[in-house]
Amino acid sequence: MIKKIKNSLAMQKRAKMRIPGGTQLLSKRSEMFAPNHWPGYFSEAKGVHITDLDGNSYLDMSIMGIGANVLGYCDPEIDEAILSCIKKGNSSSLNCSEEIQLADLISDLHPWGSMARYTRSGGESMAMAVRIARAYSGKDRVAFCGYHGWHDWYLAANLNTSEELEEHLLPGLEPKGVPKGLEGTAIAFNYNDIDSLKEVLERYPNEFGAIVMEPLRSAHPKDGFLEEIRSIASQNNIVLVFDEITAAFRVNNGGAHLKFGIEPDIAVFAKAISNGYPMGIIFGKEEIMQAAQSTFISSTYWTERIGPTAAIATIEKFIREDVSSHLISTGSKIQEAWLSIANKYDLNIHVSGLKPLSHFSFNYSDGQKMMTIFVQKMLESNILASNRFYASFAHDLDHVSEYKEACDKAFLMIKEAQDNNSLDDLLKGPVAHSGFKRLT
Repeated sequence: MIKKIKNSLAMQKRAKMRIPGGTQLLSKRSEMFAPNHWPGYFSEAKGVHITDLDGNSYLDMSIMGIGANVLGYCDPEIDEAILSCIKKGNSSSLNCSEEIQLADLISDLHPWGSMARYTRSGGESMAMAVRIARAYSGKDRVAFCGYHGWHDWYLAANLNTSEELEEHLLPGLEPKGVPKGLEGTAIAFNYNDIDSLKEVLERYPNEFGAIVMEPLRSAHPKDGFLEEIRSIASQNNIVLVFDEITAAFRVNNGGAHLKFGIEPDIAVFAKAISNGYPMGIIFGKEEIMQAAQSTFISSTYWTERIGPTAAIATIEKFIREDVSSHLISTGSKIQEAWLSIANKYDLNIHVSGLKPLSHFSFNYSDGQKMMTIFVQKMLESNILASNRFYASFAHDLDHVSEYKEACDKAFLMIKEAQDNNSLDDLLKGPVAHSGFKRLT
């Protein structure tokens, strides 16, 4: 395998000399999958296939651009809209009308709100949402659960204790570079545990300006949980911000909160809305969004045309093609395959996540070692696989069948090695690092 990806491995070595950490995104580090075996770099991506720097082609049954390329790579409809945009000019001294068209489209899907601001990524969208919430409420503290990006407002949670983000992002994160004066401004509570939120709010009465959370992630909300969150926010003049960056448009057309009939004050969208083109949307109620005018929020590249154009084309295709139903169906088949094959070979695994955002793990002390071997084995079948499967509209039944066949072989090999106490013999490099917990 090492010889097979000679150019990719050489690029990884160069990257670590030029880019701290070797890549811009933690979730794309080769060390997170199979060190010295994961190709890491691509030359071409189309549909659900990726070609690496050595000319090897892989079926992507893993993270599909960290969930951003939900229609598949190089979708012809989206790319045609983008190419037309480029030919006409992407940026000028004037604004593009597409940003108004996009706001109309989002508003039609979410009638509880009416105004939008834009960024070009999920993390900065969340930072803007928190800024607007604080500007409107006049209060600094934020109660949150789940993962919401890398910005100071969020990582400040670990100024209180290094364990604050342990169940929401990664254990042991050092908040270096985050001003110590932000200590106590971001405090975590637990999803589906209303008492944990009440305890946080009671700790600092009338000091919270925002509640930030994902309405849906790995688990569905308990009966009444979101309703009580909404009630608490309204009663205490707290802005309720729903992070829809991951879940939106995968289980329905629009934010996942629509399924539960709960209206936030602000909802944030990214990832699935633009099929791999940079775009983020902060959408909310007029009286709250107008608070953006009372502070300073402005950036040159938030006014380019490619992002809004991609979002309009992507969302329109979602609605027209009922994309979410396909994602749910495909994800269901993968989860069923994991459980069926594991049962066949008496392997103890845990399957979790929404159907379009599926996860599994080996329930053993050597679980991470087993997962590394799984990734290595799947690479031998020219399949990019990991502990996650993010469904795309481009995945079809043939892709699922090919994956299941390779998965069967990998699980059998792992089971036999486990029984023979020979897992180390199968391991062809270091054990992969564990990834985001991303618990809500």
